[in-house]
Amino acid sequence: MTKLMGYLGMDVAAMTTNDWLGVFFVLVSAVGMVAVYFMVFRPANKATFESQRSMALDDEDHINVGEKR
Repeated sequence: MTKLMGYLGMDVAAMTTNDWLGVFFVLVSAVGMVAVYFMVFRPANKATFESQRSMALDDEDHINVGEKR
C-alpha cells in the first residue's frame, strides 16, 4: 500500500500555478460531465431529448450562403 501511495501521491508544496490550474480544470470538467450525464440520462428529460434526436439531420432550415434577397 505504501508503494501505491508513493506512486499516486503528489507533492503539494512543489506544485506550480500551472499544476493547480490543471487540477482545477480536471475537477471542474469531471463535475460538469457528471452533471450533463445526470441531465441526459434522467427519465424525466427523455421526451425532450427524443424530440431533438434527428435535429442534426433535418434539412428544413436550409441556409443558402451568398443567396441574394
